[in-house]
Amino acid sequence: MLRAIPTFMLLSIFSATVLAQAAPNETRFPREGGDLIVRSGETGYRPSGPAPSFAQLDTDGDRSISADEAIGYALLANDFLMADGNRDGRISQREYERWAARP
Repeated sequence: MLRAIPTFMLLSIFSATVLAQAAPNETRFPREGGDLIVRSGETGYRPSGPAPSFAQLDTDGDRSISADEAIGYALLANDFLMADGNRDGRISQREYERWAARP
């Protein structure tokens, strides 16, 4: 015999499952004044084609990509700190090519 499950219960179960799957990894580091929480996970952004060329993103022609210019390619904007290997606040063509070649 099958029993009917109320709709609100199904929605609750479904919502909890979706939230559990979508939750990023979380690491807590106890610190004076409160925990430092580091969350990581997928960006949710999937490129629909190859990355734009360096020249397309370097809109001011200064031979580097700033954080503002990186917004033109959401995946790079998300990875800006990782792509900026020398931490100078700009992405050189060499840094961009290294970042774009990663798996």
